[in-house]
Amino acid sequence: MTTLDTPLAKAAGVGNTAGKALNEAFGMRTVRDLVYHFPRRYAKRGELTDIASLVPGEEVTIVAQVKSAHAREFQKGGGALFEAVVGDGSGGELKLTFFGKYLKKVDWRGRELARGAVGLFAGTVTEFKKRRQLTHPEYVMLDGRGATTVEEFAGALIPVYPATKDLRSWKIAACLRTVLETLEDPPDPMTASLRVARGLIDLPTALREIHRPSSWEMVGASRKRLKWDEAFAVQVSLVQRKMRSAAWPAVPRVRRGQGILADFDAALPFTLTRGQVAVGQEIAADLETPHPMHRLLQGEVGSGKTLCALRGMLQVVDAGGQTAILAPTEVLAAQHYRSIRELLGPMGRAGELEGAERATQVALVTGSQGAPARRRALASVASGEAGIVVGTHALLYEGVDFADLGLVVVDEQHRFGVEQRDALRAKAEQPPHVLVMTATPIPRTVAMTVFGDLETSTLSELPLGRSPIASHVVPAAEKPAHLARAWKRLREEVEKGHQGYVVCPRIGGDAAPEDAAAEDTSSAGEAGSTRRPPIAVLDVAPLLMAGELAGLRVGVLHGRLPGDEKDSVMRDFAVGRLDVIVATTVIEVGVDVPNTTAMIVLDADRFGVSQLHQLRGRVGRGSAPGICLFVTEANAAASARERLEAVASTQDGFQLAKLDLEQRREGDVLGEAQSGSRSHLRLLSLLRDEDVIAEARQEAIDLLDRDPELVAHPALAAAVAALVDEERAEFLEKG
Repeated sequence: MTTLDTPLAKAAGVGNTAGKALNEAFGMRTVRDLVYHFPRRYAKRGELTDIASLVPGEEVTIVAQVKSAHAREFQKGGGALFEAVVGDGSGGELKLTFFGKYLKKVDWRGRELARGAVGLFAGTVTEFKKRRQLTHPEYVMLDGRGATTVEEFAGALIPVYPATKDLRSWKIAACLRTVLETLEDPPDPMTASLRVARGLIDLPTALREIHRPSSWEMVGASRKRLKWDEAFAVQVSLVQRKMRSAAWPAVPRVRRGQGILADFDAALPFTLTRGQVAVGQEIAADLETPHPMHRLLQGEVGSGKTLCALRGMLQVVDAGGQTAILAPTEVLAAQHYRSIRELLGPMGRAGELEGAERATQVALVTGSQGAPARRRALASVASGEAGIVVGTHALLYEGVDFADLGLVVVDEQHRFGVEQRDALRAKAEQPPHVLVMTATPIPRTVAMTVFGDLETSTLSELPLGRSPIASHVVPAAEKPAHLARAWKRLREEVEKGHQGYVVCPRIGGDAAPEDAAAEDTSSAGEAGSTRRPPIAVLDVAPLLMAGELAGLRVGVLHGRLPGDEKDSVMRDFAVGRLDVIVATTVIEVGVDVPNTTAMIVLDADRFGVSQLHQLRGRVGRGSAPGICLFVTEANAAASARERLEAVASTQDGFQLAKLDLEQRREGDVLGEAQSGSRSHLRLLSLLRDEDVIAEARQEAIDLLDRDPELVAHPALAAAVAALVDEERAEFLEKG
């Protein structure tokens, strides 16, 4: 008998040749990988594919009926052509084209592709003389005329699988048919009581019915069960890890009645929002426990996350510990350093003449620091004098030693790898408390799935005094006058005494892959998408200085500048010595210059939804209203243009996060794909299956409360290991 763990090459009906093809196409190694390769859709026998929905460049498998067919020889140069026209019964037509050297080499197809015959046809859709066609498509007839018998598709529903040019859907179906005939029923990881409570069919039935369904009802029941398996496996893994981490020891950092935090709160020139007070209480309570805090702090751009984090840092400093805030870029690290020093005032200048009686030191550690400054910073970190240490990945290197690291704050966590975060946590004798911050709002389903082992705090309201930001799309190709008006609008803001940004997708100067600063979400085949190279800072800045922005004080900022130059540009901008900065997305997060009121994003269709929202959050941070202009050459029909219009229409980050999730692959949300295919979510949708995820989480909590190590549930333990491999679980844990 065949089991899920049988190597594909040894499985009945597969063998070495097909096993190798499946491995090369999809990374399949075992029967499990093949059986969990689910149909993308189902074609109902008698129902033909809507040909009008086919898009040129798309790899398709369709069901269609032959309407006409003929062969002919070319008059010049020899050779022959066989053409068939297939239809969908509603007027939609597609041409099938086969070339050959001799007429008899192509004319034989007429016996299979006879008028009225129905078949599955697979190939790449192209367009010739405004007519869609498949050239040399592969096909199998559904009435027994083709090489594959009708037995392959005996049911009323024909599964159509994710396939490749070299491995068509019906070949995958043929392998599955023989494998399922000899497959030993796998143990069911779901208990009978859970299946009954949730209305789930058993696993063996689900696996058979999803591939060879007896009815639409059984397709639905199979998908429901297999979605539950995916959600349950992920949630069991996350809840299990959350329980284990909750048992780790940590040094409690109890708030003092008289300390720097109390002095800081008393000196604040504004009142904390209700959200900031609530989040502060959650963080303070976590820090006082003898187990490490693992908390995610999410909030809109400008909602005051850094202030909440700083108050937590001061609580740790008052308790005798140190804190480290890890930033993804030197620009952001320097910004955090300056803003924390400014917020603390004399309380951040211990040992200096203007230092307060109760104070600490704030140290900055980056890779581009000069040797003397770095030595001073490292000495203050090692001695414990620096209670707050701000840095980039340079904090992870050997030679950066903490006296008593009590809290790690990770800003914009998605930019750091697991190993980097682990390296910083390893610098403490006992696991430090961890606070993860993100300005990218996270839908509830993603929070439960990707950050399921973290407690979540949310800041949804903006501080009083923050001004609205008007956003508009500027269609440069359709209306050049609107682009000219955009540059005038920027000059008007400068004339009012304000400042602005011009953002470009890349640096320029060479074609290195890392030059791209934005995620290009436009499709090469999309109607109206941008095809020319993206606009670059080094190309556009001189043109603007000589043209639209002539006479203004313009600076340039990008990731390839030396650290001291980047810091110098930002300092000049912060104190008003520059009117405009032409930059890449290096200014995307953390940069806070309240006088900045205008932003123009060039080639805005090359940026993702969350990235545009982050960029827009750099303006309107003071009392004056802000304006953000998204310049694009995408036409009105392009999906990239629709994305820009959606971002311009709302400042609700959570609504935009949902839009972002709709437009991205689920795997992108969950992180980088791991090796092999078994760790991917195949059926579960983070957007559509919120109820399934929430129910699975509650079931996981209830089960693990009774059996933390799954001792009484070996099949479930094995399923978790199969669906969520160790490498992926580590990613999910540390998010």
